[in-house]
Amino acid sequence: MMRPEACGILNSGGGAWAFSGLAAQLSAALWVDVTETPREFNYLLAADGPDPAGGGEVFVPLRGMTLAADKRLLAEVFAKGGVPTPETRLVESLEKAEGVLAEEPGREWCLKFPTGCGAAGHRRLVAGMSLPGSWPLPLVVQEFIRLDWPEVYRTYAAGGKLFGWVVRRFPAGARPSPWVTHARGARYESAGEIPPAALSAARLALEATGLLASFGCVDLLRRPTGEWIVLEVGTDGLRNHVDRDLGLPDVELEIQRRVAEAFWSRFDSRPWGTGDWRPRPPDHHATKHGS
Repeated sequence: MMRPEACGILNSGGGAWAFSGLAAQLSAALWVDVTETPREFNYLLAADGPDPAGGGEVFVPLRGMTLAADKRLLAEVFAKGGVPTPETRLVESLEKAEGVLAEEPGREWCLKFPTGCGAAGHRRLVAGMSLPGSWPLPLVVQEFIRLDWPEVYRTYAAGGKLFGWVVRRFPAGARPSPWVTHARGARYESAGEIPPAALSAARLALEATGLLASFGCVDLLRRPTGEWIVLEVGTDGLRNHVDRDLGLPDVELEIQRRVAEAFWSRFDSRPWGTGDWRPRPPDHHATKHGS
């Protein structure tokens, strides 16, 4: 059986600076050290090289991280897995993207930047538009679903169980954006109990991406017709991480607890002892291994 001391929050290489805050949060939640050297079992955030974990195991599968960070790959996996999504097409040129407009003039479409986060780079697809030469191909052309008041829902999963149901909305008086992101001023609110249809769609997305057993989240919206559809999944590691700054203390704490319990589920004991989970105290002196 693997020793608990052989675990770590792996955060190294050129991208480590972007995960430093999350690494500190995870260290307290999981009761393990942040390390620049791979251990036997890693909560991988950032590392360079073709084998970032250095042969060690990772909590969040590398495939899941890769899929969550690239909407082109995600579109293909969702289609194969039967995940309900906005209609999405991958096309090889802007000319072909504009051809989609011509084929269906009564529908609205958008171009999603495939590897960004927080809707960075997303834009409406219109005739005669131009794109930077560095825009990655193929282009992600996705049906744009217009809502009277933009809102996006989110649920989470850790250790095979889904939990939490929150919604991002723009506060009263704010100027709304079609991209309902925290970075653009949207705020999280509790949304009560998750509807069964939304739960089913989210589970399909997490199973298709291999994130259900470790940690991930799913963003969904509800069509004006009532159907729940998946926009994307998120997880921690390599390029992106799940937003913990929700302004909802109970949900934030539940994410920490469930991730910690899922991380330690392979062990007979927990570093916080036999009682309920609690964060590691700031003055706790953990033994350093390979950091």
